[in-house]
Amino acid sequence: MLSPSALNPQPVSSTSPATIPRKTGDRFIPTRASSNWSINFHTINENGKSPNQNRKVKEANSDNGKDGVAYAALLKNELLGAGIEKVSDPQTEDRRFQMPMQERRNLFRVSLTRYLLRSPRKPTRKISKIPFKVLDAPELQDDFYLNLVDWSAANVLSVGLGACVYLWSACTSQVTRLCDLSIDGDSVTSVCWNERGNFVAVGTHKGYVQIWDAAAGKKLTSLDGHSARVGALAWNADQLSSGSRDRLILQRDVRTPPLQSERRLQGHRQEVCGLKWSPDHQHLASGGNDNKLFVWNNSSLSPVQQYTEHLAAVKAIAWSPHQHGLLASGGGTADRCIRFSNTLTCQPLQCVDTGSQVCNLAWSKHANELVSTHGYSQNQILVWKYPSLTQVAKLTGHSYRVLYLAISPDGEAIVTGAGDETLRFWNVFSKTRSTKESKSVLNLFTRIR
Repeated sequence: MLSPSALNPQPVSSTSPATIPRKTGDRFIPTRASSNWSINFHTINENGKSPNQNRKVKEANSDNGKDGVAYAALLKNELLGAGIEKVSDPQTEDRRFQMPMQERRNLFRVSLTRYLLRSPRKPTRKISKIPFKVLDAPELQDDFYLNLVDWSAANVLSVGLGACVYLWSACTSQVTRLCDLSIDGDSVTSVCWNERGNFVAVGTHKGYVQIWDAAAGKKLTSLDGHSARVGALAWNADQLSSGSRDRLILQRDVRTPPLQSERRLQGHRQEVCGLKWSPDHQHLASGGNDNKLFVWNNSSLSPVQQYTEHLAAVKAIAWSPHQHGLLASGGGTADRCIRFSNTLTCQPLQCVDTGSQVCNLAWSKHANELVSTHGYSQNQILVWKYPSLTQVAKLTGHSYRVLYLAISPDGEAIVTGAGDETLRFWNVFSKTRSTKESKSVLNLFTRIR
């Protein structure tokens, strides 16, 4: 608003030279020197908001600044592990030393909680605790030392029931009987598919290892050499390893006569009940009833590594497909532990007590997780995250020890078998890779291949 003095200028004295009136022509231009425009202008913003409104905008911008600082600190903590415990307010930096410590902590907690509540949360993966399929498996033996279930790359399940081996197609649900050993007075003690899924090896109670063409339903060969039952089998391309109650591991190339390619691996003092080849086909892990876990290579006849931490039989063995050289193993009733070993450095790593007999282990193909099946006394199935070893899920339903485990070729489902003469199918893993492997140069497993 213009002042009255601007509209009615006072007469100027002629006695002072400084007040001589200027010639301005025939137009009258009033003076606005006393209207304080320099002050009033800054109280009005470009949108014509009042000073009160401007103060609210500034306060909102101040809140956003606080949230931005807290959010940046949260990101650094989560992504970089910065360990930031407090943040400074850019609007009150000049008086932060006057603010009590507890008040500063509360300010940080409020800002952090605000952003945690605003940020979208990843949906937690739900694993059904009910099997999506249950099959009857009469005469499925309740024997800890046998391996009677395997799932092929061609999506066909092989199951040893008494003296017979049956094939179940997951695509068509068709069941066929592959062989019957009752004619020879023998029974099935182990089954194992080769990597291509066209041949299945069958270990018998009398110590034989038979190779069958699954599509043709024809026996290709029968290998002797063991003097007791063959409870463990493992393929490595065209080589087949077999572990027996006679404490021997025989490794043979199925393309050549057995005596020409046979390797006799001696080290266990009791029955060999677990065999697994590493993903790179360079090392064979074996577990025995002597509580020992051995690692063999392709050239030596003696184990190159020995792990003696387990206190019971080692049947459950699984190599990680995600970290080179990482081996998981599980102990029996007197042990109950899952142990992890770094076979690159020959050192034991983590250990977790599961509370019950560990019967089987299998890694997820897509995520850094593994599943374990258990016997005495919980008879349960557990899904674990690695390396945190937190339980993702606990599945129950079998009334006997869950002695048998196989994973589907797509890596999503598992099948479990027990002495309750049932096979149960569970969806436990996801195809999407849920965890990214660390690329740090300090990570031994990612640098050595």
